[in-house]
Amino acid sequence: MARKAKQSKSEVIGLFGIGLDNSDGHQRITEAEDILLIGGSEETHEKMQDVVIHFCESLEERGKRLREVEPQEVLDLLQKAMDR
Repeated sequence: MARKAKQSKSEVIGLFGIGLDNSDGHQRITEAEDILLIGGSEETHEKMQDVVIHFCESLEERGKRLREVEPQEVLDLLQKAMDR
């Protein structure tokens, strides 16, 4: 009898944001707990930072850390933060 493969639970262990519209040569890097943002124009990088701030606030309101949240909830919270 064949052994059944053990299904692992999906989890988000970190987020990575990258901005590709930088034309001024400035290197922008922002690190937060389990989140890394790299690149982008000043405007794009600030927008990514704003999304991360609102995302982290939503996690804090739920009393959770990134690794404790289901992947679909991460996507929902990111979308909500981007729509602000």
